[in-house]
Amino acid sequence: MNKAITLECTNCRTRVPLDRRVAGCPACGEVMLEARYDLDQINVEEWLKTLRGRREGLWRYKEVLPIYNPDNIISMGEGGTPLLRSRALASMLGLKNLYIKDERQGPTASFKDRQAAVAVSALKEIGVDSVVVASTGNVAIAYAAYCARAGIKLWAFFPSLTPGDKMREAALYGAEVIKITGTYDQTKELAARFARRQGIFLDRGIKSVAAIEAMKTIAYEIAEQLGDSLAEGRHWVTPDWFLQGVSGGMGPIGVGKGFREMLDFGLVDRMPRLANIQSTGCAPMVQAFRRGQRIAIPVDDPQTIIATLATGNPGRAYELLYDYVQQYGGGFFDASDEEAFNAIRILARSEGISVEPATGVTFAGLFKMVQSGVIKPDDVVVVNCSGHTMPVETQILGERWQRSIDLSERANIPNVPQEGIVSALDQIEGQVRRVVVIEDNADSARLIKRMLQAGGALEVALAHDGASGLKLVRQMLPDMVITDLMMPDVDGFEVIDTMKADPDLCTIPIVVISAKELTARERARLNEQVKLLLQKGSAISEDVIDTLVHDLE
Repeated sequence: MNKAITLECTNCRTRVPLDRRVAGCPACGEVMLEARYDLDQINVEEWLKTLRGRREGLWRYKEVLPIYNPDNIISMGEGGTPLLRSRALASMLGLKNLYIKDERQGPTASFKDRQAAVAVSALKEIGVDSVVVASTGNVAIAYAAYCARAGIKLWAFFPSLTPGDKMREAALYGAEVIKITGTYDQTKELAARFARRQGIFLDRGIKSVAAIEAMKTIAYEIAEQLGDSLAEGRHWVTPDWFLQGVSGGMGPIGVGKGFREMLDFGLVDRMPRLANIQSTGCAPMVQAFRRGQRIAIPVDDPQTIIATLATGNPGRAYELLYDYVQQYGGGFFDASDEEAFNAIRILARSEGISVEPATGVTFAGLFKMVQSGVIKPDDVVVVNCSGHTMPVETQILGERWQRSIDLSERANIPNVPQEGIVSALDQIEGQVRRVVVIEDNADSARLIKRMLQAGGALEVALAHDGASGLKLVRQMLPDMVITDLMMPDVDGFEVIDTMKADPDLCTIPIVVISAKELTARERARLNEQVKLLLQKGSAISEDVIDTLVHDLE
């Protein structure tokens, strides 16, 4: 198939040929241009058969990517990332279909590998040998790696808030690293001035055709993977919600474009709602949306330590996302840095997935949307896990992340007696407190157990129904009982009533965690009988866990 690619102005819809010299719309001056393909040339049924024979990865969708000659493709295995179905966290949130798009598994551990692969391939095709990029970390690292592979010189401008490890990694790939003492927006302006003065090609981020085209492949993969997962008899499936932490807005703009193309193809039958989530300390999109404004007022002094979300002026990106939300649904939400780091800990301990702060903001936003009822239990939800935790573990874990045992007195003695190890273990076990968790959902029970054990040295026993839970409580006489309410046969209310009627058990503190919609009478009854009442859908926070552990000491 011979490609017919044009660029369409997002403002006046004027179309021009794909060409390196096009810097904007010749009719109105708009700099936001999107690639358009002659979709009529693609036989969808034949294309689907062809896709089944291709390996996983971004370039399996090459017919709808802006590269003419496959020989110009620069690839390191980007794309084709797994769509992981959440079990434990989904259960705690009361969601039936929660999926995590694991973009950490790219070559440089973030979803910006997609952007770099398509952009650098396009740069090679049009003969660019040097490029300037402004970045808060992930973009520059990905571009540095791909430019090294393509033999293209990269000048990477970073704001000073960027973690040093990220700047060093970009330098390792051979990029010229320039650190700017200023905001990200100031850094972008200085990078643009440098590029103009030196006559070097400037990658314009959200204004880059290649970048939007790269991000749309996330949508293609999600629809294809959901079709396999949900087995609904259709080709591909659209989720009800796509969530992503946003700064410049490239990801959701690209994802939205991908679903629009699939809708035109007839591959999907609807569009997803977009949840664009920002850090509370730098949330110009959220503030404008709440005021009902299509144009965002820039934030001059971002108050967030999450550098990748510190874009104070989203410009045209917000307008495009605002229009999408007005047409297809969704919204703009925010979460604080503290809530983001708490969400990172919860996700790591519930799903075994360690994520970057921008993704922490996304999950913190998810928790709020579920708690407020914006996301419903039956909704199919996909969260973009945009990158790995490194290098912020110290901020996430704080100082209480390990326990130390001193065996130094025996360190120089050969064949240390076994008693020394036993004694060391006794130091740990002496701190243990006992908790019984009664929960019929095995995933929820395991999550509660892991979070309690992570919060302190606890012995946690599990029971999966009320009758066996009461038996376990009588045997262990624990320091606390955590129970669900809705269980077969002996439910949580009966467990509580039985314990309160037994002189040996009546003083044991009880915590209720339940998805049940409580009546006013039930809530009043429980408030008199239990120590704490938690609603599933709010996720268990670190503060709650710390409170429970503290009460056991």
